[in-house]
Amino acid sequence: MSIRTSAEIENLARDMRLAALEMSFNCGHPAHIGGALSMMDLMAVLFGHVMENVGNKDRFILSKGHAVLGLLAALYRTGLITIEDTKTFQTDGSKFIAHPIMNLEKGIESSNGSLGQGLSMGVGIAISYQRLKKAGNVFVMMGDGECYEGSVWEAAISAIEQNLGNLTAIIDCNGHQNDGAVPDGMSFENMYEKWRGFGWDTVKCDGHDVPSLMAMLKPKGGNRPVAIIAKTTKGKGVAYMEDNNDWHHNRISSKLYSEAVKSVMRA
Repeated sequence: MSIRTSAEIENLARDMRLAALEMSFNCGHPAHIGGALSMMDLMAVLFGHVMENVGNKDRFILSKGHAVLGLLAALYRTGLITIEDTKTFQTDGSKFIAHPIMNLEKGIESSNGSLGQGLSMGVGIAISYQRLKKAGNVFVMMGDGECYEGSVWEAAISAIEQNLGNLTAIIDCNGHQNDGAVPDGMSFENMYEKWRGFGWDTVKCDGHDVPSLMAMLKPKGGNRPVAIIAKTTKGKGVAYMEDNNDWHHNRISSKLYSEAVKSVMRA
């Protein structure tokens, strides 16, 4: 899919938020909704505008695996999975559970539950692309709280040493993790300084500014990996969920689902 206008991408992001809410509500169980909504504009730009021939040329890894609703919504709204697939989310026997399970046929590149694993896999794929002289780029979506994992920084060093200009890490800085606010050490500003200090080509942005993201997320070439430090709002698009960590993992009632849909449609 290649969408050219920011208005179309914004509409895609809205539809993805609605799809994530519907999956969360229909499953009848608590789901990780807040962190999925925070990255939805980034996902819409990636899947709707930036990536080409997903899974073959360009590859996407969701390292913050608990936000799988954001990935499933992107796959659904860009035609990579069906509405029937989405209806099985968190149901008995489903391939689509609370964290991604590798399913290349359905566009899910990697299994991720424990945090801090996705960037290492992205580094490996990017190295293989270089050695095979294969065109394409690897994108890894991460969380700010996730960056407390030491494996993240081991992978970050490897990416620099291997000159992986075909690798982009996107850090969704929504300021929250499972057990509360992300400490100052991993704040938006400090995150930028850390990745830049490791030698990555580092930029910071508003993770909900679609026109800017459309230009920023396009690979520029070169031999340094890119880190996009994106300031986002947890629960973005649903007024009662925004910046409210109660919605890191929670169940949506009928009344709250109706309110959430109205909120997204008004945004």
